[in-house]
Amino acid sequence: MNITPEQPRHAAAIEALLDTAFGPDRQSKTAYRLRDGVAPIQELCLVATEVDAAGREHLKGTIRYWPVTIGGTTPALLLGPIAVAPALQGTGLGSKLIRQTLNLAAAAGHRIVLLVGDAPYYERFGFSRAMTQALQFPGPVDLDRFLGLELVPGALQGVSGMVGRVTAVEAVEPALSVLPKRVRSNSLRIARPA
Repeated sequence: MNITPEQPRHAAAIEALLDTAFGPDRQSKTAYRLRDGVAPIQELCLVATEVDAAGREHLKGTIRYWPVTIGGTTPALLLGPIAVAPALQGTGLGSKLIRQTLNLAAAAGHRIVLLVGDAPYYERFGFSRAMTQALQFPGPVDLDRFLGLELVPGALQGVSGMVGRVTAVEAVEPALSVLPKRVRSNSLRIARPA
């Protein structure tokens, strides 16, 4: 099994796997409204693939992250969707994708990760409903499935408000926050629209 960054060539296979995992109506869910018109955070989007004897690559798993804000000001990540091919469910591939990407997110300077998912599964990675008690998720959502994780202890302390979409510039700023200050300020001047 190879775990690598998602590439454009994976797009059709990812969509097919997500349809298999979540059904064709998955895009009507509230989380998709937060993703509309916003690019995923490429360095955190991974795929798991296998190559057959003929040299053809087969997608076996996918994980994506999206930038969001809390209360319009606090940057956070929205994990999902994550999916694993039915034949490999229960083998630990999903856990491996989550752990690897959470480590990448922490190393990149991200502080907060949110998701909508099954608490018994995600609690093993540190996600909990307690972390999202002061937050609201737009649209209909089962609040017991609205979970959060602090990649930096205390990152959600005092944070409240609605989870919302970001603009292109807001999506750039958290990634730039790990750069040296002089580079960051120069980069932001270039990235901001006139």
